[in-house]
Amino acid sequence: MKISIIGVGLIGGSIALKLKEKKLVDFVYGIDNNKGNLKEALALNIIDKEMDLESGIKDSDLIIIAIPVDAAREILPVVLDSISDSQTVMDVGSTKAGVVNSAKDHPKRSRFVAFHPMWGTENHGPKSAIGESFSGKAGVICNREESANDALELVQKVVESLDMHLIYMNAEAHDVHTAYISHISHITSYALANTVLEKEKEEETIFQLASSGFSSTVRLAKSHPEMWVPIFKQNKENVLDVLNEHISQLRKFKSALEKENFEYLGELIENANKIRGILDK
Repeated sequence: MKISIIGVGLIGGSIALKLKEKKLVDFVYGIDNNKGNLKEALALNIIDKEMDLESGIKDSDLIIIAIPVDAAREILPVVLDSISDSQTVMDVGSTKAGVVNSAKDHPKRSRFVAFHPMWGTENHGPKSAIGESFSGKAGVICNREESANDALELVQKVVESLDMHLIYMNAEAHDVHTAYISHISHITSYALANTVLEKEKEEETIFQLASSGFSSTVRLAKSHPEMWVPIFKQNKENVLDVLNEHISQLRKFKSALEKENFEYLGELIENANKIRGILDK
């Protein structure tokens, strides 16, 4: 099978590596506006040939859109305009409703499968691609009833080859849940990093005293705005909802400290500990 990856960065590159390893695909075209990414992806054997959008679409059985979600919304109808009834298109964006809606009235909507692999790191570019990165993680297919059976079956095979476990959701529900388990984590990390940078002017002190807990908490603050601003933009209402709740929780901690109500502070922490029972299952 021949595939085209539109966006040969972290996610697109990791998918290509894994599908090659599993021998599900025998040829990968790379499509990317960043010529440096294409050169690097070729050198790393992530792709076999760089192509322009039109040629890459024409020669592929499966087209994978792996670019920021705002750009994915724009390019999806263009890609669907150019494919035959035997080709399949999938995306890997972190928000789904906007992407799905961009193709809802397209005559070839059924050739598209909306997909989100629940994995990512703060790194970017082909050099950060890891073939085994998806193993054991959740792979979410949204609005499967809107996709043709053969297109859905192909994407299911891709997800299985990535060693992910499949979950089916509608796009709106997906965006609500990811706001709570992913998007707010990034905002919190950015805010904490900015807080430390504002209050601690000694860079060497940050480096010397940073504990593993601090480093893990702010790790996501290394993630690039070119990816995350579009995610926040596309999922604005859900992110605002969870952000308001997060601010409310921070105020509870602030109030407990201001009033020296350490019993209540302990109750807040004890309640938060319940998350362990969920995550350690």
